[in-house]
Amino acid sequence: MPTTPPTPRQPHRARQAAESFGTDPERYDRTRPRYPQALIDRVAASIPGRDVLDVGIGTGVSSGPFEAIGYRVLGIEPDPRMAAFARDKGFTVERAKFEEWDPAGRMVDAIIAGMTWHWVNPEAGAVKAAEVLRPGGLLALFWNVHQPPPELAREFAEVYQRVLPNTPFAAAPRDPVAGYGQILDTVTGGIKASNGFSDIERLRFDWERPYTPDEWLDQVPTFGGHSTFPPEKLDAILSGMRAAIERNGGAFTMRYAALALATHRSASR
Repeated sequence: MPTTPPTPRQPHRARQAAESFGTDPERYDRTRPRYPQALIDRVAASIPGRDVLDVGIGTGVSSGPFEAIGYRVLGIEPDPRMAAFARDKGFTVERAKFEEWDPAGRMVDAIIAGMTWHWVNPEAGAVKAAEVLRPGGLLALFWNVHQPPPELAREFAEVYQRVLPNTPFAAAPRDPVAGYGQILDTVTGGIKASNGFSDIERLRFDWERPYTPDEWLDQVPTFGGHSTFPPEKLDAILSGMRAAIERNGGAFTMRYAALALATHRSASR
């Protein structure tokens, strides 16, 4: 089950979904899965300096591990609610869509984006990234992809089919990692079109996390677009999911695939 609906051809234009995550920043920060240490280590090892720009910093989930090991993080965030929450946690945040952000001559050693780059115009975002990165600087974009146990995936989809049949979440279960392939292909195309980067590397880090029913259901309202559902419909979805989890043992282990694209700014640009 994805945390955003299946992606349209131009997801950066789906502003209602893109701007739905800031409804409850505290819940988002509390419940959203973090990234595996292997991914953090791999990205950190490729950064040539200490200045990191986080595109769509949100509540700081993606930035926290890098700040903790000594990187200087600047966040860009269009949502005022998310920006305020991240500032309260101590991050420096400027409010803007990345494509429209004015760096005022500043350059950084790395640009990261966790679960956000598909909301960025792939061509304009890559051009802006090439302008902001120092030669040899790293562009690292990553996503956590949920892979529920097959029976739960089927029963979760049936809940949406019953409660909100016209939403993308009601679609029959599919391979979520393969579903993200379209996102990675689109992002890769934008990076290549900018002519500002070296070869693009695709990375994958598999990991797992156990969930109780309460832990999982606490996270569901943070999924893309869910804050726009009528309250009674969201309650019905949560109730249906709880029943499905209880029918399948009362708890479950979610498999995640952390997918990443990594590339360096060309020195000759």
